[in-house]
Amino acid sequence: MHTTTTGVTQESRCEVCPLSRVQAGVAVRVKQLCAAPDVQNRLREIGFCEDQVVRLITSRNNIICQVCNARLAISEQLARLILVEPLSFAQQTLSVERR
Repeated sequence: MHTTTTGVTQESRCEVCPLSRVQAGVAVRVKQLCAAPDVQNRLREIGFCEDQVVRLITSRNNIICQVCNARLAISEQLARLILVEPLSFAQQTLSVERR
């Protein structure tokens, strides 16, 4: 599979893609939650809000993300329902410097 410089797979080079398709180490911005309303509310409560920057730590058995200076694990199935957009290289650098 080929990758772009933002870490999103080439097959999903659209503006928005599921969090499950992002490579580990890449920062993205949450654009839309496509889950049921009660699940959307819970995701927002734990930090997965629209426009929130999230860094994918690992995507092995579970998806582990850094959200609001906390590491959270979610299932791959749930990660497919979180649509994100890649940050530019400059935005990713700034995101890392804020940690």
